[in-house]
Amino acid sequence: MTMQTNTLDKLKKLESLYHQGYQSDVVDRAVGKIIALESAHTRQELDDLHARLIVFEQEYQMKSIDFYALFHAGKLGDDADFFEWSALHDMAEALRERLQSLEREIV
Repeated sequence: MTMQTNTLDKLKKLESLYHQGYQSDVVDRAVGKIIALESAHTRQELDDLHARLIVFEQEYQMKSIDFYALFHAGKLGDDADFFEWSALHDMAEALRERLQSLEREIV
């Protein structure tokens, strides 16, 4: 069993207990801290990627969003820099989605 599967199993157990009416201030605080730590870590990763994207934007005098559209429309060629820039853009987008998910209000 992988660690990821083991963690998911543990989370499912807690979810099941909470659905049955179980409550714990300790668990609530711990989960809140874990989410805060993951948010901070993701934000730092995103900041690091953003710094790398800025290097490309300055070098090619183009915003990443504009580059991405042109590159994927086949209008920029296949320079190795463009593939790296595109990959960094994809990674940044995935991190933004993760951060949004982590910071979404739970109602």
